[in-house]
Amino acid sequence: MRVQLVDPSAFTPPYDRALAAALAREGADVELLTSRFLHGAVPVADGYRVSELFYRRSSTRGLAAPARRAFKLAEHISDMRRLRGELDADLVHYQWLAVPSIDPLLLPSRRPRLLTAHYILPPSASRRQVAVARRAFGAMDAVVAHSEHGANRLREEVGLDPERVRVIHHGVFDYLTRLPHEKPLPPELGSAEGPVILFFGLLRPYKGLDVLLEAFAEVDGAELWVIGNPRMELGHLRRAARRAAGPVRIVPRFVDEAEIPPIFRRADMIVLPYLDAEHSGVLYTGLAFGKPMVLSDVGGFSEVADHGAARLVPAGDVDALSGVMSELVSDEGARAELAAAATRAAAGPYSWAEAAGRTMELYRDLLDGAAR
Repeated sequence: MRVQLVDPSAFTPPYDRALAAALAREGADVELLTSRFLHGAVPVADGYRVSELFYRRSSTRGLAAPARRAFKLAEHISDMRRLRGELDADLVHYQWLAVPSIDPLLLPSRRPRLLTAHYILPPSASRRQVAVARRAFGAMDAVVAHSEHGANRLREEVGLDPERVRVIHHGVFDYLTRLPHEKPLPPELGSAEGPVILFFGLLRPYKGLDVLLEAFAEVDGAELWVIGNPRMELGHLRRAARRAAGPVRIVPRFVDEAEIPPIFRRADMIVLPYLDAEHSGVLYTGLAFGKPMVLSDVGGFSEVADHGAARLVPAGDVDALSGVMSELVSDEGARAELAAAATRAAAGPYSWAEAAGRTMELYRDLLDGAAR
């Protein structure tokens, strides 16, 4: 079976490349059609081909080029038209539609085609946003959701035919546990003696950092690490950090892939206090490293907690978050139970073997349907 995966803007290179490698291990002939990722290293192609078809001129201009977004949009339209001549697979699997408001009009006619719903709708979506989502997802023969929560949103909020929606869990980022070029722990983190609570990823308002800092102010005997590229003002977080009972280290910068393993290995607990999300790459990194996790009850997070791999708290509930963090800091046995469950989940329902097997099953169903 020949499969082409399409992610024009390289929104999710770790996911794209892990899926491509897993499908190749299942016997598929896989090509990833994407663009050059400008933010750092990406996993090396393992058993599949990569064609950087999109945004060649924009990529050459770099991230800081003036009028980059407008230039890229103009290039996008011509690249989507050129895509028609590049598609020669049995099946096309889109990972993202880079401009969902216009892409359904530009999509090549080759069928069957499917789309992974990495993002569905914002909270309290407008009519226009729902209409755009319905047009984009509705242009597909099938849509993959990473959780039952996401599948229900596609059926109920977007209005998709339930027969077109398939749940296939996101695989864990286990390639990070075996990087050949791993770096030492970043010097900004020093040497923590007690338990370390880790928040990792882009620093954005919806991720509940205010809630986390307020909750950590009541936690004794631990250190908090907040690590990631900032997309928000940090002054109020630094002020809150000074009121905390334990040390808080804020590392506001892009973290190279090779720096990630020692950070996660040193962490005793991963916390995702998000106020809204469908899922999270940090979640699947935490599972890969077998780490205890505390998650807000948003999106599909509860489905991970159902496997015993995480403790769940209501989104935005400072007292609940503080209580669970305090309990786990003081109870090494409870952390060990969560860690063991995370390791089992990573090897089972959230493994790439499971994801690829289910994806191949969906491909065969679509091809059988097209042949009738």
